[in-house]
Amino acid sequence: MLESLFSTTTTNATLTFSHSLLTIVVSFLLGGIISITYMKTSKQTYSQNFALTMILIPSIIAIIILLIGNNIARAFSLAGAFSIIRFRSAPGDPKDIAFVLFTMATGLACGVGVYGYAIMFTLILCTLMIVLHKFKFGAQKTTQKLLKITVPEDLAYEEAFLEVFRQFQVDHELKKVKTTELGSLFELVYSITMDPAANQKDLIDALRCRNGNLNITLTMNPQASDY
Repeated sequence: MLESLFSTTTTNATLTFSHSLLTIVVSFLLGGIISITYMKTSKQTYSQNFALTMILIPSIIAIIILLIGNNIARAFSLAGAFSIIRFRSAPGDPKDIAFVLFTMATGLACGVGVYGYAIMFTLILCTLMIVLHKFKFGAQKTTQKLLKITVPEDLAYEEAFLEVFRQFQVDHELKKVKTTELGSLFELVYSITMDPAANQKDLIDALRCRNGNLNITLTMNPQASDY
């Protein structure tokens, strides 16, 4: 039994009901494991539709492989049918793309009948993803933010906040300067990098003492805001 699970023999030309049912069940269960792993290792919110799709992809790919079998003409016909379909979606997160490829590879393994390898690869990769997530592999130790400071026109803004930035160990780069209120005020836009453990309120309070208690904005996601 174990030897048959890890056999690399391709799918038989004659499609049987029991073999098809086993393929669909195994691929569906493995898709569920992959989907649960994705949800457990996702820091940000994820789409329920995407989680459900990952469960179905292995079964769909496995069914396609079963239908094609060893028939070359059927494979070309299926490729022509799929070429009509247009997938119009914005590129997603690289991790999402990796999980999609993961589910497709699992479906292919189930489709050709090597269930043992499909189970083994799925368990190994899912365990690896959980371990990497547990140890926060690749996580940045500093956080980049966008800082906007409004200052009066008579303030020498080039050096006004250097001492505060040094005190809180903030790496900063002045990105933009523009006038507001008919030129009576300046708005400074900094790209800053700071330790996540740093007290943001203390930083803002220190900056307020230098800009005359005018408006200060700290944006957590620089990409979500225009300069």
